[in-house]
Amino acid sequence: MSRLVLRKSTRSRKRRSSSFWDSNVPPISEAVQAYFGKRNGWKWVACVPLALTILAVWGVSAHAQDEIAAGDVQAVLDNIFIFLAAVLVIFMNAGFGMLETGFCRQKNAVNILSKNLIVFGLAVLAFWAIGFSLMFGIGNGFIGGGGWFLTGGPEVYGLDGGTLTTDTFFLFQAAFAATAATIVSGAVAERIKFTDFLIFSLLLTGVSYPITGHWVWSGSGWLGAAGFSDFAGSTVVHSVGGWAALMGAAFLGPRIGKYQDGRVNAIPGHNMSIAMLGCLILWIGWYGFNPGSQLAADTMVPFIALTTTLAAAAGGVSATFTAWALNGKPDLSMIINGILAGLVGITAGCASVNYIGAVIIGLIAGVIVVFSVGFFDSIKIDDPVGAISVHLVCGIWGTLAVGLFAVEGGLFFGGGFAQLGSQILGILSIGLFTVVLTSIFWLVLKSTLGIRVSPEEEMKGLDIGEHGMEAYSGFLKDTSDMGGVS
Repeated sequence: MSRLVLRKSTRSRKRRSSSFWDSNVPPISEAVQAYFGKRNGWKWVACVPLALTILAVWGVSAHAQDEIAAGDVQAVLDNIFIFLAAVLVIFMNAGFGMLETGFCRQKNAVNILSKNLIVFGLAVLAFWAIGFSLMFGIGNGFIGGGGWFLTGGPEVYGLDGGTLTTDTFFLFQAAFAATAATIVSGAVAERIKFTDFLIFSLLLTGVSYPITGHWVWSGSGWLGAAGFSDFAGSTVVHSVGGWAALMGAAFLGPRIGKYQDGRVNAIPGHNMSIAMLGCLILWIGWYGFNPGSQLAADTMVPFIALTTTLAAAAGGVSATFTAWALNGKPDLSMIINGILAGLVGITAGCASVNYIGAVIIGLIAGVIVVFSVGFFDSIKIDDPVGAISVHLVCGIWGTLAVGLFAVEGGLFFGGGFAQLGSQILGILSIGLFTVVLTSIFWLVLKSTLGIRVSPEEEMKGLDIGEHGMEAYSGFLKDTSDMGGVS
C-alpha cells in the first residue's frame, strides 16, 4: 500500500510541475537571459575566471598525483627487483658449495659444505657491523665511516635522492661481500683449519673488501673519480677474492701428494654430478649478480642479462675445445670452469659492451682459464677447484676488456687509451692493497694459531678431524699419500 501511494504522489508532483512551467513562466532560455542579463550580469562575469581557476588547479593536482603515484610504483619495483637479485646472489652460496664439494674428495665434503654455509652468516654480520660503513659511509676517497651497525640514515650511505631503501641496498651488498669469501674457500680446500678460515673470512669481508670497494662504488672513492669502471665486480669482488685465495694457497702449501718427483699428480674430485649442478646454480645466480647491479628495474636489465649469457656460453665452448685440443679429451671440469670464466670476465663490462664484445670476452676468458690452471700447477700453487684461475685471472681480463670493448670510451671504439689506463690503475692498486693486507692476515694466523691441519688429519680427512662426522657414512674412503679419489 505504501509503494502504491508513493507512486501516485510522484505522478501528481510531475503533473503539477508540468502545469506550472507550462502556464506560469516563459521558456528556460528566456528566464536565464532575464536573470543573468538584466538583474545579475556582474555575477555571471565573475564566475568565468573562477571556474577556469578551479579547472586549472584541479588539472595540476591530478597531474601531480599521477607523478607521485608513478614515482612510488617505480620505487617499489626497484626495491622488489633488487631484493630478488640479492636472493639469487645469496643462492650462489649453494652453487659454490656444490661445485667445491664435487671437485674435492669425499673425505672433506662436510668440511667444505660447512665452510660455504657458515661463511655467509659470518659475512653478513661482519658487513653489518663495520663493513658496510667502511664501504659506503661518509668518509674520504680512501675509506668510509659512520653509521656503524646500519644505524645511519640514507644520506650517511649516499642513498638520499634514490629509490632504494637502506635495507634493500645493504642486503644486496652483503651478498656480494660473502661471495668474495667463498672464492677463497675453494683455493684453500682440504688442508686449512676450520677456525682459521672463519677468522680470515671475518677480516676479509669486514675490512679488506669494504676498503677497496669504497674506492670504486661509494661515489666518493678515488678510483671511481679516476675513471675506473667495474660495473658488477670483476675486480671489486672476484679479483679481490682471487688475490686473497692466491695468498692463502701460497702460505698453506700444496696438498699431500699433489706435486711429487717433479710432476703434477691429479687428485680427482669425487662427484662431478654435483659439481655440474653447482655450475648451473652459479650461472643462474649471476642473473642477480650482474643485472641486479643496475640497482633499478629498468630496460637495461634484460640487456645486461643477455651479455652475461653470451659470455658464459662462449667461455664454456672455448674452454671445452681448448682443453680437448691440449689433452685429447673434452674435460667436464674445464667446461664448468670455462662457463664460470666467461661469467667473471663479463661482470665488469656487462652494461657497457655490445653483444659481439660480450662473446669475444667470453671466448678469450675460456681459453685463458685452461692455460691458467696449468700455469699455477707449474709453480706449485695447489688450487683444488681452479678458483684463482677463474676469479683472479679472468677477473683481471674482464676488467681490462672494459678499456677495449666498451662502446663508449673503449680503445676499439675510438676512445683511445684513457679508459684502458684507468682500468690498469684499478687492477694494480686493488691487487697490491689486497695482497699486502691479506698476506698480513695469513701470516698472523699462521704464526699464532697455525693455518694448516696436521698430516694425520689431512690423510684421514677433515670431516673426521675437524667435524667428527662423515658426509657418506659407510662408504669406503682412500687415505693414501696420493690423496686419490675418496
